[in-house]
Amino acid sequence: MGRAISKSLLNSGHRVILADRNADAVRELAAEMGNAAMALPFDVTDKTAVDGIVESLPADWRPVDILINNAGHDIGGRTRFDEGSPDDWSGIIETNLIGLMRVTRALLPEMVRRDTGDIVNMSSISALRIVPDMAAYTTSKAGVRAFTDVLRGELAETGIRVTEILPGLTRTNIIRTRYRGDTTKEKAYFDAYKMALDPADVARCILFALSQPRSVQIAQLVVLPLNRW
Repeated sequence: MGRAISKSLLNSGHRVILADRNADAVRELAAEMGNAAMALPFDVTDKTAVDGIVESLPADWRPVDILINNAGHDIGGRTRFDEGSPDDWSGIIETNLIGLMRVTRALLPEMVRRDTGDIVNMSSISALRIVPDMAAYTTSKAGVRAFTDVLRGELAETGIRVTEILPGLTRTNIIRTRYRGDTTKEKAYFDAYKMALDPADVARCILFALSQPRSVQIAQLVVLPLNRW
């Protein structure tokens, strides 16, 4: 998902800071994208790294105009809550919700000072519709939804737009990582649903929100595969 979003932003004329905990992968992607992209290896669960994110950027890459909060996982998910690992559950919340809030807190003050900017939070259809055996992931995304709504209210008198994107099943590596690299389980999962969004579909939704006049705010955008409801 991050790759598709980054390339869409680049193709629409933006410079892109690529943040990811996989240092090799993010540097490789930045090299592919050229001088308009910068690799920033860091983990959103690393408090020190997140709190120092602005200071870690070269002066000519500041300020940040658009924040896309896309980091997330479901490692250990699709397991009944009482049978799952407490460490798995807390890890999902730490990345999907707390990490998102920390990164936003680190970058938001400068947006407020300039009275402009965009924050796009990647939520999920799971924030709206419960699915058994996904307690931690659903809780994390419901938290993202609530946080995004509150943040939008707090910033209503500023020039900062806050958008929540709620995709349905998307063909990314989140299912493979959920099953810790088991590609057989990944294939069976996608096959069961027959249809999934492509990451580029979600990226187009983000660009749609960002391309609106500054007086227009796309608060929430739900996007689903055709065969879902």
